[in-house]
Amino acid sequence: MRILHVTPYYAPAYAFGGVVRSVELMATSLAARGQDVTVLTSDALDQDRRYAGALDERIGSLRVLRHPNISPWLRGKLNLSTPRGMKRAAESILPTVDIVHVHEFRTLENLLATPIAQQLGKPIVLSPHGTLNIKTGRSRLKSIWDRVLGVGVASRIDHVIALTDTELAEVKSLWRGFGARHTPARFSVIPNAVSLGEFDAGRLAADFRKRYDLGDAPTALFMGRLHARKGVDVLIEAFKAADAGGARLLIVGPDEGMLPSLRALAGDDRRIVFTGHLDGEARLGALAAGDVFGLPATGEGQPMAALEAMAAGMPVALSPGCNLDVVEKSGAGYVVDATKDSFAEKLRELLRDVQLRREMGERGRRLVAERYSPEVVVARLEGVYGSLLDQSATR
Repeated sequence: MRILHVTPYYAPAYAFGGVVRSVELMATSLAARGQDVTVLTSDALDQDRRYAGALDERIGSLRVLRHPNISPWLRGKLNLSTPRGMKRAAESILPTVDIVHVHEFRTLENLLATPIAQQLGKPIVLSPHGTLNIKTGRSRLKSIWDRVLGVGVASRIDHVIALTDTELAEVKSLWRGFGARHTPARFSVIPNAVSLGEFDAGRLAADFRKRYDLGDAPTALFMGRLHARKGVDVLIEAFKAADAGGARLLIVGPDEGMLPSLRALAGDDRRIVFTGHLDGEARLGALAAGDVFGLPATGEGQPMAALEAMAAGMPVALSPGCNLDVVEKSGAGYVVDATKDSFAEKLRELLRDVQLRREMGERGRRLVAERYSPEVVVARLEGVYGSLLDQSATR
């Protein structure tokens, strides 16, 4: 199959969160399985910088086409792409592909590419990646976008892939608001994928611990954007209330406006360490050095960081907003209310009990292997593509 992925940002633009890692693993895994894969994206690297490499490049058997944002300010401040030349690129590429997979819903890339794909009769798949919830992020702008622009995009979508049953309900609710004629032929639920092998990086733990003066202390880890809906403030308060002796709390991620208030909340507690955004071996080192992962988030789709933490062998403490109830059912961690007291109780228990951490960490690794491996997830994705192409051939 010849597959085009359309996304507002792509690796190594990891500062934009888990969507980037999710799309990267999806695209590279499809290419590794022999599919012809192209990614059409912008040159965004983070909130301030552009990607400095080639705008048209081959990464193994994968082609990545980047188009410069006209306004980096809009990209950084309002999370709005303005990719120059993307419409022309879509007009050139789309006749050569079999299927189009667009990522996130409210993007300029979708406004540019989906009309052309529809005119050419190319099946269009949408992965919202947990971004549909109207109550999180810029709620008013989302509502306006849906009323003015969303209806048109929705009318062109043939299949929506939700990450969880919760997101599936959000998708169906939003699409009902667009009207019956805009309802896709099918919906499905396919989770994010995580590659276990990437997180077999225990060798990096000692160097990371030395660099950040963690010593041998049990360490709780937060990894993600420092954004209000991630609940980092709740985690800091819970850690301080847990009274876990010399344990440490590691806060890893790019600032999205919360860092000053979080530092103030941490105060002079030297057990709480802020690293900023980490990539490459530094990021893997943080995952290798962590003993417990905490995420009291709201409005998440299915956090990649939580799946990666389990892949690294950590037990996890998550809020219901992470949409990973299977964690508690499988004994890989806890799902509790996103409150200081609830998280403090679980952090205290996990940071004090080495054997419990080991047992839960092993269960988490098994869970990832069984349910979230690229082989399992991408095979299901190929099944969706194949069914759409079969339907298209019979029209």
